[in-house]
Amino acid sequence: MSIGDIAARFGLATHVLRHWEAMGLLAPTRIGGDRRRYGIDDLYRVAAILRAKEAGFSLDDVREMINTSDPAERHAILVRRRAELARRIAEAQASLELIDCALDCEHEDLPSCPHFQAMLAERISPDPPPHARV
Repeated sequence: MSIGDIAARFGLATHVLRHWEAMGLLAPTRIGGDRRRYGIDDLYRVAAILRAKEAGFSLDDVREMINTSDPAERHAILVRRRAELARRIAEAQASLELIDCALDCEHEDLPSCPHFQAMLAERISPDPPPHARV
């Protein structure tokens, strides 16, 4: 497949694929000098890159995850990235629950609602951080 075919299939601009190639994320074969040709493995690489970006990982993170050939190193990288993603998912879930709580609240002043306050109580530390002390 050509760079245009791949770009169209994923809804990307061709310059994005060229950038990913320059970063070492993709390595399409070359024919006729400089014409790129992508195979089925490249399709899966692009899909993996997009999924990782959707999960909030940087291109450097993605490169580290997919270009490591040592199984032990790859395992350590993936365990670390999994922990980061699990933390972000938990934070997003807590935010979603807070929004749902606010949507169900009938109080005029949302911050004074006891249920809303209970949802936020764990975020209130008994001791302010050092930079916030007066």
